[in-house]
Amino acid sequence: MTEQLRAAVVGAGYWGPNLARNFRNSPDWDLVAVCDLDADRARKVVGARSTVDVMTSVSDLLARDDVDAIAIATPARTHAPIALAALEAGKHVLVEKPIADRGTGARQMVARAAELDRVLMVDHTFCYTSPVLKMRELIAEGHLGDILFVDSVRINLGIVQPDVDVFWDLAPHDLSILDFILPGGLVPSGVAAQGADPLGTGQSCVGYLTLPLPGGAIAHVHVNWLSPTKIRQMVVGGSKRTLVWDDLSPQQRLTVYDRGVELGQPLPDKTTANISYRLGDAWAPALPEKEALGVMVAELASAIRERRAPRTDGHAGLRVLDVLESASLSLRDGGRLTPVASSAPTMETVA
Repeated sequence: MTEQLRAAVVGAGYWGPNLARNFRNSPDWDLVAVCDLDADRARKVVGARSTVDVMTSVSDLLARDDVDAIAIATPARTHAPIALAALEAGKHVLVEKPIADRGTGARQMVARAAELDRVLMVDHTFCYTSPVLKMRELIAEGHLGDILFVDSVRINLGIVQPDVDVFWDLAPHDLSILDFILPGGLVPSGVAAQGADPLGTGQSCVGYLTLPLPGGAIAHVHVNWLSPTKIRQMVVGGSKRTLVWDDLSPQQRLTVYDRGVELGQPLPDKTTANISYRLGDAWAPALPEKEALGVMVAELASAIRERRAPRTDGHAGLRVLDVLESASLSLRDGGRLTPVASSAPTMETVA
């Protein structure tokens, strides 16, 4: 039997308890500690009769030699300092999205992990769901053909955040999915961001991102904290078929449509496009029911044991962060298309 790896979770707020639960339930992991400035909050995560240690000092946690990996579920501004300290202490690192609040910190994390031969993984949770894994498979196998467009919507009545706008709160989910399913990852030539703050909160509560993609394709992401209806949907249109993911439809989360528009040879008068419509069948792939976080912590364990990059490594987090930072610049510049200059390699060049 393979020996369990030992994990500790830093942060017992909103997301940390979910990570702790999945580490505890995983055959790959032994959860040894939960660390939070609020000891009572950490105790609630581990439970009254648990043997998992409760700690309030990150430095004391990192000094322990019975911890192989640290999972960071703290505010984004703290990700880089904690992750860099953990890497220096010889720990592997899993960090909640976004990888950091600034590109400089994220690049330091990626570089240091490589230098120290440690695994750096970003918690892009949706990339470990069955529908998104299937989307990636269908696109990679050519079932959709060339990607023509992506429309993604993530809206509901959300919590207005005091320190980040709706782009930084919600769009990392959609951007990380795009990075995961698109051949070569998320490498737009630029991004245009339009946002609105109709309630006067000081943050954009409604937002739209437009991303030109290689080959003339385009992606559009709509995020919204103010919608009374909840929608989690992505449409990926290809030259052969179109794929629709509806995360709120438990009976049929993924549907592939053999329907589309085809452009024929130009007509003699050259004034009217020769367009025909293809009306084929639709089918829903069978999807296994697995908790995404359980799949993710298993992937972290495999990456550590096999000494390889995980599916959502630091470079993936950096590509998403580059888009978010350029989107913020675009927003301040009235929605101008702003270049995305990423130093992260595309997915094909990541080892």
